[in-house]
Formats: sequence, structure tokens, C-alpha cells
Amino acid sequence: MHIGITYDLKTDYLNEGLGEEEMAEFDRPDTVDSIEGALNDMGYATDRIGNLRSLAARLAAGHRWDMVFNIAEGLYGYGRESAVPALLDSYRIPYTFSDPMTMGLTLHKGMAKHVMRSLGIPTPDFHLVRDPGDLDGFSLPFPVFAKPVAEGTSKGIDGSSRIQSMGQLRHRCGHLLTRYRQPVLVETYLPGREFTVGVVAEGYRPSRTMVLEITYRDPSHGGIYCYETKEYCENLVDYLPASGEIAGRCVDLAIRTWNGFGLRDAARIDLRLDGDGNPNVLEVNPLPGLNPEHSDLPIMWTKEGLPYGQLISEITGSCLGRNP
Repeated sequence: MHIGITYDLKTDYLNEGLGEEEMAEFDRPDTVDSIEGALNDMGYATDRIGNLRSLAARLAAGHRWDMVFNIAEGLYGYGRESAVPALLDSYRIPYTFSDPMTMGLTLHKGMAKHVMRSLGIPTPDFHLVRDPGDLDGFSLPFPVFAKPVAEGTSKGIDGSSRIQSMGQLRHRCGHLLTRYRQPVLVETYLPGREFTVGVVAEGYRPSRTMVLEITYRDPSHGGIYCYETKEYCENLVDYLPASGEIAGRCVDLAIRTWNGFGLRDAARIDLRLDGDGNPNVLEVNPLPGLNPEHSDLPIMWTKEGLPYGQLISEITGSCLGRNP
């Protein structure tokens, strides 16, 4: 079997003048090395395709694969994570992870929250700000939390994201609208513990779930899982395996979310407890990072005592099982 690999490497975009934060979601070479090594260990022949433009050129030249292991994040717009899946769908080539509709829906955090509400999935109250006038009549109680509506890796989140007053909110929204050129999602701030749930599936059906609690080594940090925290997580964050009643409630909520959004193969769902100790879904991540040492899903996987290669094997097997 011949498996292609699609991805966005930070090094591929250096010559285009992108800044460090703009490339935050893109992968490091060791991520692709690790995925390819695991696939080779399973006996598969592999082909490094690269990003969307490379995939389009290869398809136009007549190249084909039995399956594509896709971790490409894309660069611009609400459809950036959907672009590679949509192109592969048009050529009827199977690929790992979710379909274009799910990718686009979950990338836009505001639309994802509307779906959560329709499904009865608890998520913080929210207000979408497309321009400064959208703050007229704002009624959420403070504190609130503001972030770009369609960024990942906590881009646009820092110590100023938790907001205590209307003056601060107007200033922060103005900054985010200018910098990221997309709407701002403002949510009720949840003060409780923070968890992330990893789900690995057989096709559409979850087969493994893992829960980590995210804690901060510096008590003055403020409990904000920001871009800097994720980038230097090895020194700033402790990931603690969660168990017991609260872990069970997080898993139940994550599986409801998985089913509601039609996720496939593997994903990660981020949650936080409200003031009454009830878990709420913050974000749905249908394209989880797969760096063996730096990404949340492999971290929780290896904390279960499972080898990284088995994670790649189960994701691949799930995709192949959906496409006999």
C-alpha cells in the first residue's frame, strides 16, 4: 500500500516572510519524520507530498495514492483545514481525520458553539464581534475572555485575554480585529480546572479516550493556556492524567461532542469547569497535533504507557476501516 503524507512545515514558509506566530500551527520536521517512520514500520510505502499547493501539483501531474495521512493545517481563511480533504474527496482518495464540513465548522469557533447549543452541549455564553459596533448592547457579565474566532494553537491569546471591564473589552477587540482580520469571540470566563480529552476511534466510533488536566507550574501565571504556554509547555505546564468522577464526566461530554460533530479517526476536545464545577466544551480539534513529545494527544497517549507508533497505527487503521 502506498500512503502519501500531507503537511505544512514551518521551514517551507520561511522564505515567504511569515512570522513565528503566523506559522505556529505548522509542523516541525520531526513530526513528519515520526509519522513516516511509524508508517514504514507498519510496512507501508510512503510519499511526502507536502502542502496544499504541492498536493494540487502532484494530482494534476497524475500522481495517486491508496491513502493520504493528512495533517495539513492550511494558511488562509475559514476553509484552510478543509482544503486538502476537499481536494482529496474530489479525487476519491481516502485520508485520515475529519471531512471538509467538520473541519470548517470546528475552525470557526462561533459556528461550532451554535451547533453545541443546538445539541445541548454545555459551552460558555458568547458574543461575536465582527466590528466595534457589535459591542453596543453587550450584556455578558464580566469577566469575559476574548480570542480570534478561527485561530489555533492559542494564537491571539495572552494575559490580556481575560477582561474585567467594557473599556478593556473595546480595546482588546480593536487590537484583535486589526491584527487577525477576523471576528472576535467573546465568552463568559470559566474559573475552574482545565482538561483536554483525546479520542481515538475505529472509523466514527470512539475506541479509546484519555483525559489530561492542564496545570501551571507558576501560580502567578493566571491559568491561561496561551500561545507562549503551548510553545514552551515542557517548562511551563504539567499534564496530569485525570481519573474518577470528573474525568468520566469530561469523557461523556467529549463523546457527545464527537458524535454531534461527526468526527473521525482521532480528535481532541478541550473543556473547562464553570463556577459550579460542571465541564463545558471550549473547542473541538479535529486535526490534533501529532508531534511525539510536544503535542497533547501523543502526550496523553504515552502517559497511558502506549507507544507512539501504535497511535499512528490506530489512526491509519481507522481510516482504512472506513474505506475498505
